[in-house]
Amino acid sequence: MPDPPRRQDSVRIVFLGGLGEIGRNCACIEVAGRIMLLDCGLMFPDVDMPGVDLVLPDFTYLRENADRVEGCIITHGHEDHCGGLAYLLRELSFPIFGSALTLGLARSRIEEAGLLGRTELIAVRDGERRQIGPFDVEFIPVTHSVPHGFATAFHTPQGVILHSGDFKIDLTPVDGRATDLARIGALADGPGIRLLLSDSTNAEEEGFTDSERRVGRVLAELFASHADKRVVMACFASHIHRVQQIADAAIANGRTLATLGRSMARNVSLARSMGLLRIPDDSIVDIERIGDLDPRRVCVVSTGSQGEPMSALALMAAADNKWISVGAGDLVVLSSHAIPGNETNVGKVIDGLSRLGAEVVHSGLAEVHVSGHAKREELKILLSIARPECFIPVHGEFRHLSHHARLAGEIGVAEDKILLAEDGDVVELDDDGIDFAGEVPAGYLYVDGIVGDVGQGVLRDRRVLSEEGVVVLVVTVDAKSGEVLTGPEIITRGWVYAPEAEELIGEARQVVLAAMEEYANSGVVDFETLRRRARSALGKFVSERTRRRPMIVPVVMEV
Repeated sequence: MPDPPRRQDSVRIVFLGGLGEIGRNCACIEVAGRIMLLDCGLMFPDVDMPGVDLVLPDFTYLRENADRVEGCIITHGHEDHCGGLAYLLRELSFPIFGSALTLGLARSRIEEAGLLGRTELIAVRDGERRQIGPFDVEFIPVTHSVPHGFATAFHTPQGVILHSGDFKIDLTPVDGRATDLARIGALADGPGIRLLLSDSTNAEEEGFTDSERRVGRVLAELFASHADKRVVMACFASHIHRVQQIADAAIANGRTLATLGRSMARNVSLARSMGLLRIPDDSIVDIERIGDLDPRRVCVVSTGSQGEPMSALALMAAADNKWISVGAGDLVVLSSHAIPGNETNVGKVIDGLSRLGAEVVHSGLAEVHVSGHAKREELKILLSIARPECFIPVHGEFRHLSHHARLAGEIGVAEDKILLAEDGDVVELDDDGIDFAGEVPAGYLYVDGIVGDVGQGVLRDRRVLSEEGVVVLVVTVDAKSGEVLTGPEIITRGWVYAPEAEELIGEARQVVLAAMEEYANSGVVDFETLRRRARSALGKFVSERTRRRPMIVPVVMEV
């Protein structure tokens, strides 16, 4: 019996983000020496990242291989999948592929950064199969919380690699566009699926994710039971299906809609122009006109459901919103779950709204939100239909990936064909199977304002400043002898309150002065060493007397 034909060249998958965290989704598929980027997302900062606006993948690998990048496929329009493009395009130039809506949502950030000239936005359709350089790519519809997301099938020399994208199996989607399980089954029955990369976000959650239509029924009940109040609905600006259901419920109850927040206004306008959001012209007005309307006949659709500082809802909670002042006559609905890390901000917004007298409804009180990610039974369905030879869980914290890996084993994927990969891992698929093939840089790139990569050192300094304070030592010395001429003066912020600790600060001055005089009397004058001696003496004194470790900044001026 002849040997089975050997597969051709190996295929590599390089993970730059999204494995071990929620956000920063970014991976490279490598065929014939070329790189196709699959998503380029961002992550919102944790509480231990003071001053950081957002977190990006480490682009070092892409910079070093810029001449091999064929393009980027965006699976859907969420920031954790496309928000990093406006930063990567500053360094590389490549075309971007995605659905028309996904590209429309991604375009705004790229345009704001002035980088549209560095890319070409190429729209693809449901079910389309397209050759992009050496990449034979098929775009398969999936249901998610933003419309027109894709699973992506790469037809490679090593067989079909299927990336699920963010998905759930919603049998009654708002727009009727369901996850195309039939096509995934056809791939499994035809060429077979060699490797499945699948969304792990809800791998710990039993059962099925509820249909988006369930939220619509709850929203309709809220409108009907609060006919005497103005209604403010807060949700993600990209959640077009949610906005559609809010609009349907509001209009059915005789209300006029107004959008609040720049991204909400922009996305609603985009979706309406594409026919994806159906709101009659006479049922929507500009936000500045709501003052002319009966509040009981108004529904404001707002951004800020994650409690982001300076968002429309956060300003509302602080009684500082230009367009709307909430009070006892308002119902405010947060139609979302708090993203991990945002719980504190969301809680503050809810408190602020409650203090102003508004009635606040959130997902802890009513079913005003459902997830866009598949739970365990849906993940089993995908695994059963796809029947992959190899499996890598993606998109989730490590515990999510672990649960999903075990689930794949239960469904029948061989244990040695399941890889638990993390950011920075390189995986190779070849004739002999699948295995790890090295690592690449995959740390966090921190963005503060328009400045990228503020670095771990800067974050460490910020944490010290926020927790322990700063002590500045100012002293003037003779440039030749090292003799102290004036000072030392000690200025503190966040260590002790100076007017109430004059005696302690006086002792600190004497300790520093003694240390500096001792060094000057040694006959050797090295001003860098002098600074270190002063800092060391002050640091030891502060630690011993207060058990605190503030940042100590010595300023030694030579005269």
